[in-house]
Amino acid sequence: LLVANNVINISIVVLFIAISKDFFRTISYPSIQFLLKIVLITFVILFFGEVLPKIYASRNNIKFAKKTVYLISFLEKILSPISLPMRFLTLFIQKKLGKEKSNLSVDQLSQALELTSSEETPSDEQKILEGIVSFGNTETKQVMSPRIDIFALQNTESFADVLKKVVEKGYSRVPVYRDNIDQIEGVLFVKDLIPHIDKKDFDWTTLLREPFFVPENKKLDNLLKDFQQMKRHLAVVVDEYGGTSGLVSLEDIIEEIVGDISDEFDDEDINFSQIDDKNFLFEGKIYLKDFYRIIEVDEDVFEEHKGEAETLAGLLLEILGNFPKKGQQINFAKCTFTVEVVDKKRIKQIKVTLN
Repeated sequence: LLVANNVINISIVVLFIAISKDFFRTISYPSIQFLLKIVLITFVILFFGEVLPKIYASRNNIKFAKKTVYLISFLEKILSPISLPMRFLTLFIQKKLGKEKSNLSVDQLSQALELTSSEETPSDEQKILEGIVSFGNTETKQVMSPRIDIFALQNTESFADVLKKVVEKGYSRVPVYRDNIDQIEGVLFVKDLIPHIDKKDFDWTTLLREPFFVPENKKLDNLLKDFQQMKRHLAVVVDEYGGTSGLVSLEDIIEEIVGDISDEFDDEDINFSQIDDKNFLFEGKIYLKDFYRIIEVDEDVFEEHKGEAETLAGLLLEILGNFPKKGQQINFAKCTFTVEVVDKKRIKQIKVTLN
């Protein structure tokens, strides 16, 4: 294809010079003639040889492929005496010099995905592809369950209390701490309690498994590899000072690719509710990426002002610069945010009206 492309481009240049010879004869300055020829021929090659064909092919990919596959196959056979030696020469040089790794950014890959998608592409497949593209650039703190939402047990609790709490909460794995949540000693697998469920008293702390700690800024692709190698499903996320920042599960990671999965960590009913076409009621802890998806807004406007915030409540704090009062309204980016429920120093519920 590269050989054919160059042959066509050279042919266009030769043809253009032959046709335009009389047209440029009226211009007495050779330098101006040369400059005009360069500008016009560059425009013709780029617009008709690159831009238009690629736009058409991206919008009619299947149709275009069916029409051109035989022509490409024919050209490949005819030009093989030239292309094959060039291919072997390229491979030889790459082996000697070393092949450079691709430096494509996530934004470039996202733009390429957007250009190659069409109306025929199922939305689920599109979301999965977008999730794969951004997966390696996503940090653990962006998907974890925050510290304030962690359900954990203290190692001094009685066996009866532990059984009551794990049944009530329904979690399959529970972190266990010594004095406070920053001193996690292990993880209790609820299934390990089953053989001892009939006992009146039992030292359940002997069942604890070693906790797996990860930093907030660990990339999800690396975390997934760790989970696979260590056969883990849960990790404790710690901040730069060693304090517990949150929890991240294998399900949280997979959700970044395939979308939301309903499990014991997710309760869609309390994250948001739609009042009507223009009004929504959100929990303050909802992640911004989910907020953008639900109300279908241009996230770039919010991203410029969110700072380090990952939740809707954090976004409002960044916009205001102080803690809001109950009933306070904030107008921003064609949205009106009304603080509905405040619990001490935490924004629990926010009403969003689309203007």
